[in-house]
Amino acid sequence: MTWKAAVLGASGYTGAETLRLLAGHQDIEVVHATAQTHAGERVGDLFPNLAKAYGDLRCVALDPADLDGLDVAFVALPHGESQRHMAELTKRVAHVVDIGADFRLPQDAYEQWYGERHQVPEMIGSFAYGLPELFRVEIAEHSHVANPGCYPTAVILSLAPLVASGLVEPIGIVADALSGISGAGRSAALPSMFSEANESARAYGLLNHRHTAEMEMALGALTSTPNGDVQVLFTPHVVPMTRGILATCYAKPSSDAQLSTQLLLERYRDFYTDEPFVVVSERPPVTKAAFGSNAVHLTVRFDERTNTVVAIAALDNLVKGASGQAVQNANLLLGLDETTGLTATGIMP
Repeated sequence: MTWKAAVLGASGYTGAETLRLLAGHQDIEVVHATAQTHAGERVGDLFPNLAKAYGDLRCVALDPADLDGLDVAFVALPHGESQRHMAELTKRVAHVVDIGADFRLPQDAYEQWYGERHQVPEMIGSFAYGLPELFRVEIAEHSHVANPGCYPTAVILSLAPLVASGLVEPIGIVADALSGISGAGRSAALPSMFSEANESARAYGLLNHRHTAEMEMALGALTSTPNGDVQVLFTPHVVPMTRGILATCYAKPSSDAQLSTQLLLERYRDFYTDEPFVVVSERPPVTKAAFGSNAVHLTVRFDERTNTVVAIAALDNLVKGASGQAVQNANLLLGLDETTGLTATGIMP
């Protein structure tokens, strides 16, 4: 059986990456693509790498009525746009995977961290938080998925074995992450210009980056503390590479934990046993190893001198951090093997 799909927001990086991955998917066929400012243009003209895969498929303006009867819609719209269309989309499409942030958080957290009212708060509960390695059961119980952000995917997966086992204090976690420029999207912006970004590193979103809320929410669901409280100080940085995220996280051991690096590595391997896209290694991870793949590479250390646990993750922000994870979630929603159309093998050099 072939499932029929639409990609909404096909002219952006995540939309294009979703199209690229689905071009090699044996069970999902893209029959509809939208791009408001590029309506009428062929997908292959917008992204020449997709010319052979999509032939004469042209982008159209978004009209939910055009999606009647489709099996799955991948929504890669600018922030806030998903909310405008979601009520109609979910009436017409069996499954929606929203790659944006509109349905990831409860209403109160969304309005606190995004500083705006949610337009359809009654719909938030119909979306599962789509991090399969941790919430596979919840995803199976829903018809729609809110894809996690790229930074949260890296930080949450790097810390999950520690928090779930009660090996570290959930309050006072520090996470620093480096991201490629593609994480800012395809729209023209001064900080993303070559002359501004090349040979430069920049911290941003100091103390209040919106992705912090996802990290605390997902990790809080893993804790055994009464309120599930987790506190993360998160600082993102942009560095001059196209793709990739490297997240380095620091936490203090819980009072009764007896830790060593070897014990922690064994815990990580046990925690992620049989996970097709998680690589646990003693090697410090590099973003290049995940380039173009749906993999996340992890390692962990215990520093006796400072009594600190260090956990590190590397992934491709456009694949496992966005479109690849969206395809993984769609596979789960459609009852397919979740690895279909995806690979854990990166491109090197």
